Amino acid sequence: MGKIRDWWYTLKANRAQPSISELEGQEVDTPTSRVFTSAYEGLEVVRRGTDLIVDSCSEIHTSIEKAVPGLDPIPLDDNGRPLRVRKKRLETLLNYSPNDEEDVNQFRRQIYMDLILNGNAYQYFDGANLYHLPASLMEIKTGKKRKVEKYIYDGRTEFSPDEIIHTRDNSGSSIYKGTSRLNSCNHTIQILYKMLLFQELFFKNGAIPGLVITTPNILSEKIKTRILNNWRMSYSPSAGARRPMLLDGDFKVQPLSDIKWKELDFENSVAGHETKILTALGVQRLLLLSGNNANISPNLKLFYLTTVLPLVKKVIASYERYFAYDLEPETAGVAALQPELRDQTAQLTGLVNAGIITVNEARAELRKDASKETHADELRIPANIAGSATDPNVGGRPPESEDENDSEEPENDSE
Repeated sequence: MGKIRDWWYTLKANRAQPSISELEGQEVDTPTSRVFTSAYEGLEVVRRGTDLIVDSCSEIHTSIEKAVPGLDPIPLDDNGRPLRVRKKRLETLLNYSPNDEEDVNQFRRQIYMDLILNGNAYQYFDGANLYHLPASLMEIKTGKKRKVEKYIYDGRTEFSPDEIIHTRDNSGSSIYKGTSRLNSCNHTIQILYKMLLFQELFFKNGAIPGLVITTPNILSEKIKTRILNNWRMSYSPSAGARRPMLLDGDFKVQPLSDIKWKELDFENSVAGHETKILTALGVQRLLLLSGNNANISPNLKLFYLTTVLPLVKKVIASYERYFAYDLEPETAGVAALQPELRDQTAQLTGLVNAGIITVNEARAELRKDASKETHADELRIPANIAGSATDPNVGGRPPESEDENDSEEPENDSE
């Protein structure tokens, strides 16, 4: 850490930071995502819902406008002074190649995967490249003056706060770490696991519930074992046997329950638990169903506006503060948001034609480069009020000319 920034934090330290450090603990482990990683690998609904969010977020590029005036970047150079990364270099890092070993889509998917499964994402900037650090192995050491004194990866590699870009999801219990969205539905995930495991064991063990063989005679253990083995061999679902069994010696078969094979699928219950998991992730179940759905477009737009874009903006906000540039997500290429862009274009066109804003001001709203045309910085004057807009003294009904007044003849009242 540079001497200048050390002096600044000594002078401007948060007076409540010592108490915050004590309450949070000197060392804050980011929550482990092992449980949710297993759910991601083992449950189709968790895998599909997570991939839908991660892949959608990873496709959105970052638009870089300009450096924020009066805001110093966080990374430091070798002399301990704020390092301002050039705009073109930053665009390469965020949109094309974060480092020499990964493409930007692979890099982004790692970031958003950590945010979903762990609630935190960490990136290391060495002054030239960005590297992803798995969140499950990161530890935060709180400071008495600074909010974070240092980051410790895997218990042995230390990073200063000026080297780490930390993006955290929402949390109701900590100001240092985020909470995985799957944490709220962990109980539902465990129930779904047990339901699917029951189905698997049922078919694996060849269980056929609801039948009992009765006999009036007392059988030896050897005979009972032989009968049960014959029963399992002949009627095990895993063996595929379906031939009838001949019962003799006054054997009787009595049904104990009316459970049917179809009822063991738990179809409605499984669908309900999957919906709860998708709701926690922020994914509409309709998006994962096949078929021609008339309302797929508004639901897809809702998914982007309420789930994808807020998550993307959290990552971009981390970049904004770290590099001190004005950044925005590029949504022009998102097909689901095209109606939104058409509405915005129509609104801006109306404002320009009404003379409220200039063409370049409208282009700035769309994050486009300013036009070099001279009229692009001038307000347009609507044609229907051209005179009034140019000169407030001119307008209304045109004055009558003298020739027109002379040409009018007085009426002859003599007749």
